[in-house]
Amino acid sequence: MAYAYLFKYIIIGDTGVGKSCLLLQFTDKRFQPVHDLTIGVEFGARMITIDGKQIKLQIWDTAGQESFRSITRSYYRGAAGALLVYDITRRDTFNHLTTWLEDARQHSNSNMVIMLIGNKSDLESRREVKKEEGEAFAREHGLIFMETSAKTASNVEEAFINTAKEIYEKIQEGVFDINNEANGIKIGPQHAATNSTLSGSQGGQQARGGCC
Repeated sequence: MAYAYLFKYIIIGDTGVGKSCLLLQFTDKRFQPVHDLTIGVEFGARMITIDGKQIKLQIWDTAGQESFRSITRSYYRGAAGALLVYDITRRDTFNHLTTWLEDARQHSNSNMVIMLIGNKSDLESRREVKKEEGEAFAREHGLIFMETSAKTASNVEEAFINTAKEIYEKIQEGVFDINNEANGIKIGPQHAATNSTLSGSQGGQQARGGCC
């Protein structure tokens, strides 16, 4: 299917916080309670619509173990968005967020949109991290924040789509250089077709500016 843009995402965070389950819920609309540990990097994709345009999300799900950290780092470079995930029932996964964030900011492009996700919101009785703590961390570091449940699908759709909306807004504002694929954004055939139509009917200058 033709798309206007392709956005690359990376999902990061400690082992066992539910990164692979979030991806599976978003791409396949199903929950897998027993999931093998991710070895290196896994991949998923899905089409969404923003502002009447088809956007393809290409999502890289990374391993949380320290031994795979160097592989994970190599995927930061080409990402427009990151989902930084912790488990609300495990305080240690929240405590490690600063390290993950420093890593992400050091190895990614400075405009990468980062969404902080407190996962497993269905396990309220086992909660160790208050929602207010997640909100405060996000505020302090300039992140978007949301609590999700990969099991019940609560806010999963919103987490991925709101990140895309933020990236799309940055494109409209001219923050991202969309001609540089190292930013994790690729112009799709749908967008190119729109541009060539403009070029044919209204002269080359308008086409060069594109539709955004």
